[in-house]
Amino acid sequence: MMTINEKMSAVKMATEEMTTQEMMAEIARLKIEKNALILAHNYQIGDVQDVADIVGDSYMLSKYAQTTDKDVIVFCGVHFMAESAKILNPSKKILLPALDAGCPMADMITGEEIKKFKEANPGVPVVAYVNTSAEVKAYTDICCTSSNAVNVVKSLGAKKILFLPDRNLGHFIAAQIPETEIVLWDGFCITHERVEEEDVIEMKVKHPGVKLLIHPECNPLIVKHADFAGSTSQIIDFVKNSEDEEFIIGTEAGILHTLGKIAPNKKCHLLSKCLVCQNMKKTTLAHVLDALRYDQHEIIVDEEVRLLAEKSLIRMLEVNV
Repeated sequence: MMTINEKMSAVKMATEEMTTQEMMAEIARLKIEKNALILAHNYQIGDVQDVADIVGDSYMLSKYAQTTDKDVIVFCGVHFMAESAKILNPSKKILLPALDAGCPMADMITGEEIKKFKEANPGVPVVAYVNTSAEVKAYTDICCTSSNAVNVVKSLGAKKILFLPDRNLGHFIAAQIPETEIVLWDGFCITHERVEEEDVIEMKVKHPGVKLLIHPECNPLIVKHADFAGSTSQIIDFVKNSEDEEFIIGTEAGILHTLGKIAPNKKCHLLSKCLVCQNMKKTTLAHVLDALRYDQHEIIVDEEVRLLAEKSLIRMLEVNV
């Protein structure tokens, strides 16, 4: 008679032997059986996007996670995203298929560091990019995403704010709200930061007259060349609604799969080959399937921390985009 471990090993071996179509079919069956919802970020690989119920940027996924009636949420993204879903949905089971899918930017500030940042600037409101840990969110007045960052800062009506951890998004906000002093934490997205001006010049020479769409996580020296700068969802909407038929895309490569489905007749060129987030690419169909099979890699957040972090996330979601 097989032990539990032997049975699990046999099932995992069977997973490895399954075709893409077989895995997708089994995922669809398990979703119904477990009353589960699969959320996937636009930066995920194509197969994972295709099996997801909802594909979007962090703002859209946060909003959707807050309203679902499903018992289980399988979050195909990185750790802080699944953690945010748990903060907003404490009674639901949140699963992160690839447990080691982290965010280097989120790791650039800790709870202890934000405490010291606040102590050095007493009374100044703190805005945290959603790309942060639950612990950091707990010390924050309000969160933001790249979709709503400018409106979030405006909603505070403050003469001065502390913004963390992304200095590049902070510079982008500051350029649009010059009346507000923004004190920046020195963090950044390692993927978007790799883009250099030479990449922009090369692509503009290759594709003359083609609009350049840039994510504000890129360095300000890159953003200044953009015909449009905005979040993942805003870039997608720009392509979808534009009369142009060709674009240069300055954000993570996974968005090209989304654009190919939403605007199949339009040609999109990736600004740089370096725009690939290795953490976002860790999740595979096999990971999703195993998460559903075994309730694998459940995200747990300390309740005291969760309650504090929840306030900053809910306050963010109440701001009009």
